[in-house]
Amino acid sequence: MGFIAWLIIGGLAGWIAGNIMRGGGFGILGNIGVGIVGAVIGGFLFSLLGLSSGGFIGSLVTAIVGAVVLLWVISKVKKA
Repeated sequence: MGFIAWLIIGGLAGWIAGNIMRGGGFGILGNIGVGIVGAVIGGFLFSLLGLSSGGFIGSLVTAIVGAVVLLWVISKVKKA
């Protein structure tokens, strides 16, 4: 996947996850960072479950799932 597509998926995934978890995004760089880390987490979780995804939509779904998990874990750590 090209670098630009990687940034677009990261930005979209971070923005969507931010809206799901707390009602707002994190700015363009924050969204991209959350989305990219979320993609790594989502890919790991999907591989543990034996799931695979391909293409733009599959990568976006994987990144969103991972980003939501990341934001959930961060919210739990902040409360503790």
